[in-house]
Amino acid sequence: MSVFLFKRLATFLATLAMASVLVFSVLELLPGNVAQVMLGETATPESIAALEGKLGLDRPAPQRYGRWISGLLQGRTANSFSYGTPTAELIADRLQVSVPLAALAMGLTTALALAMGIFAASQHNRIGDLAVMTTSQIGIAIPSFWFAILLILLFAVKLQWVSAGGFPGWAGDDGFSAASLGQGLKSLLLPAVALALVQAAILARVTRSAVLEVMREDFVRTARAKGLSRRATLWGHVLRNAMIPVLTIMGLQFANLITGTIVVENVFVLPGIGRLVFQAIANRDLVVVRDVVMLLVAVVVVVNFCVDLLYALVDPRLQANDA
Repeated sequence: MSVFLFKRLATFLATLAMASVLVFSVLELLPGNVAQVMLGETATPESIAALEGKLGLDRPAPQRYGRWISGLLQGRTANSFSYGTPTAELIADRLQVSVPLAALAMGLTTALALAMGIFAASQHNRIGDLAVMTTSQIGIAIPSFWFAILLILLFAVKLQWVSAGGFPGWAGDDGFSAASLGQGLKSLLLPAVALALVQAAILARVTRSAVLEVMREDFVRTARAKGLSRRATLWGHVLRNAMIPVLTIMGLQFANLITGTIVVENVFVLPGIGRLVFQAIANRDLVVVRDVVMLLVAVVVVVNFCVDLLYALVDPRLQANDA
């Protein structure tokens, strides 16, 4: 297992290094001038050049890349062109919305998908299996932003159970309390449901396929021959082995939920990381865009690395190979 983890760690570091080069290079190739956007159409070439020098945009690209990476390694980030504050502070403030939203969506996805997938596998080729597969196919076909609009029309406009958008914050006028926490979670519920629909549909189908595949294995037939009930065999022997491919999809889905909040956050007007990226792109604030994209890349890589660690715990073959 140690060899396995060493290889995954090396891949993790190499992926981050290549991603940083790619992110910086792509943003460098984008058309437009940050100084021109900040100063407006009437700005003179001299004033544009002066602002570029102040922002460090007149330096060679390799030097700017080196300063960026060295700053990240030391825990420092550059100031945003638009906000004038370090990008780390902006991102940390917006993550207070995006991370709970992704976690809530992932919790809903996992609960719905595992229940639907296991139920469909236990009802293989019966009406319950057909119903789950039909529902999941519809869920995959519906875009998250369109489903989000439907949720707003039903629960915010017609029923008026929740607000159509916005985020009240985690602390009220009297500070942090259970009531303010409940209001914050309430404002994130519809966006989380909109994000979880497609992911739950995909994960349910993967869970069903994985459970059915394991149920055909010889050790399952042996357990049944020894007198174990179908339910005991399913929960005691099948699920652990079926979770290996399911963990892979869950890791990718959590990363997708973090990166996929951009559209949904704008639909619900949530002050999260997606909203920040949208505003930074509109303002040509490439410092913010670069750091946010690099953060999202790191999240995806870290999540996949954590999934590999779970592999080492779940899959006994890795431990046997290491021994």
